[in-house]
Amino acid sequence: MTDQYDELLPTTRRALLHRIAVAQAEGRTPSLIAAVVRDGRLVWSGARSMIDGHAPDSDVQYRIGSLTKTFVAVLVLRLRDEGLLDLADPLERHLPGTPADGATVAQLLAHSAGLAAETPAPWWERTDGSLRPDLADVLERERPRKHPAGQLHHYSNPGYALLGALVERLRGEPWDEVLRREILEPLGMDRTTLLPRNPHAGGFAVHPWADVMLPEPLTDTGLMAPAGQLWSTAADLARWAAFLAGGDPKVLAAESLAEMRRPATGPGGDDWSSGYGLGLQLLRHGGRVLYGHTGSVPGFTAGLWVSEADGLAAIALANATTGGNTPRVAAELIALTAEHEPRLPEPWRPLSSVDEELLALTGPWYWGATAHTLRLKADRALELAPLTGGTRSSRFRAEPDGTWTGLDNYYAGETLRVVRSTDGSVSHLDIGSFVLTREPYGPAAAVPGGVDPAGWQAF
Repeated sequence: MTDQYDELLPTTRRALLHRIAVAQAEGRTPSLIAAVVRDGRLVWSGARSMIDGHAPDSDVQYRIGSLTKTFVAVLVLRLRDEGLLDLADPLERHLPGTPADGATVAQLLAHSAGLAAETPAPWWERTDGSLRPDLADVLERERPRKHPAGQLHHYSNPGYALLGALVERLRGEPWDEVLRREILEPLGMDRTTLLPRNPHAGGFAVHPWADVMLPEPLTDTGLMAPAGQLWSTAADLARWAAFLAGGDPKVLAAESLAEMRRPATGPGGDDWSSGYGLGLQLLRHGGRVLYGHTGSVPGFTAGLWVSEADGLAAIALANATTGGNTPRVAAELIALTAEHEPRLPEPWRPLSSVDEELLALTGPWYWGATAHTLRLKADRALELAPLTGGTRSSRFRAEPDGTWTGLDNYYAGETLRVVRSTDGSVSHLDIGSFVLTREPYGPAAAVPGGVDPAGWQAF
């Protein structure tokens, strides 16, 4: 197989196929399959293989490594949304007696609990899970923490083993059964499994200095499986990417998914290149902000990225321990598709109805002497932005009580209120104690600290 589907232009499909052909040849991978999702639909899939005429199709399973963590994180967020836990809960409240007592659920999701990166020897990814029969065996007993909890990002595979056990404890059944019932079946992902099912690729190591290969062992890692054991296909992961892009009320609300992709630890400043949310990696690539995850286990590498701004996602899977830079390929497939076929903006349409009181709120407002504009959008939503640009632009969602909640940037989570005078007229807007008035520093009664009674003067 070379490439499938015809929703993309021939020139785009050729560019995508060329990119994966280069990755397979220069990376010396036995096979590589990739897919592109646009606006929630699989629009292209292509593959290259070392065997002429025998490239895998989008139904062939590959091991996806740490992409597994994104599924575990969604299971945990489902528990939170049902009220069965709080992300600030210490793990021992629900799963006592582990070496990670004191770490919070959120810290485990974000790899900020300070736990060790790996299990005690032997290397868990190439050995049977029977060597670690108890949760106490996935971390060192003497020094399970390498850093103070909550201070920095330190990737921890055992941390996700603990989260899988947390799901099992609160659901009362194996985590992979919970996964099948609560995520895979609702999304139609019947080719995503804990152990491989035919047809599936074999995993190989390629010699660094010669074109020869060595089969990698196929292991069941037991308690460590939530850290990176799942097998999946390009077609199934296209469904998963579509879900990560837009949510699905049968599985997890879009608001909770948005919470997962907000940085929990790092990045800092404007020059960040990567970070981590709640089970999702963040990447800045070629001027785009992507979210998703990479995967690497002996014999396989994987990458899945979503670009919200472009309405695109891409997946790349390979069956070699190293080579091909599979996660980078997935990011570059997004860039190629966006460059060849940039997303068309939605047509402008007027509101279907208008609230005259809200319409009267639109226009210029001033925080002190800084001019802002307030715009009315669909569903009573508001957008506030400094007139001269800056970092404090925010969208606000209307609430039933007549207030608005900030959705992004500086005012995320903050409440916007319309404050009225005794006669019922609008006095000012209040956002977390910040006062915005219709005139710079006026009316004096609304401005914290008051205003010089002489008013604006020439000096």
